[in-house]
Amino acid sequence: MFAGLSPARRRLVLGLLAVLVVAVVAVVGAVLVPRLTADDPTPVSQEQPGPVLLMPGYGGSTRSLQLLADRLTAAGRDASVVAVPGDGTGDLQAAADVLATAVDDALARTGAASVDVVGYSAGGVIARLWAADGGATQARRILTLGSPHHGTTLADLGAGLAPSQCPVGCQQLTTDSGLLARLNAGDETPAGPTWVSLWSTADQTVTPPESARLDGAVELPVQSVCADSRVAHGQLPADPVVQGIVLAELAAGPPVELGPADCARLRRS
Repeated sequence: MFAGLSPARRRLVLGLLAVLVVAVVAVVGAVLVPRLTADDPTPVSQEQPGPVLLMPGYGGSTRSLQLLADRLTAAGRDASVVAVPGDGTGDLQAAADVLATAVDDALARTGAASVDVVGYSAGGVIARLWAADGGATQARRILTLGSPHHGTTLADLGAGLAPSQCPVGCQQLTTDSGLLARLNAGDETPAGPTWVSLWSTADQTVTPPESARLDGAVELPVQSVCADSRVAHGQLPADPVVQGIVLAELAAGPPVELGPADCARLRRS
């Protein structure tokens, strides 16, 4: 191909080809890296709730959310728990892709215009990854439940003391996680859905518990409703007060304001 070229011209052509290859790789890389921002979509109507998808957290146990799904079903909602790929300790972005497929299937099955998503623990981070990569156009409400939006020192401890026992999903939940840094660098709550962050000040898994705070969301510590609640991280999905709050916040219309006056009623529900 280059036999008829002088050495100098051959070097020039090879140099240009090298630049072209680098440019192509850069473009392909940009296409293959998932977006963590999305164009602002039109706000989703808050008056017509669609199906509810519940996303498990680290470890992927669907059982942890089944009681909450059953409570939603009993209240007349179409609710299902999404199965996390593998053992639920893998790449959170891969889990977000699974959520995207589940949302498409739920919308096609029901004919609804939007979904509500409940993300428990790391499932809330997964829901945010999905929303930031375009899912915000399909969601009416996203409620995160005890989610380590800014990492947890428990993952830091695992990554530092036993790195072989801290797989990629664990590493992505450390307080210095690159994935969380990118996710939190822009708007933490993309436009489209309304957002609620429900969490417990007694959480000893998401540490500090304030890591569950989400800029732009309705902030709802369980203790702002029932001050004496000591609900722990693993108890959140099954706790009657928490379940009552979830039901209220997923109702038609915008998120509701709840406070101490609602505690007794929620405990009886």
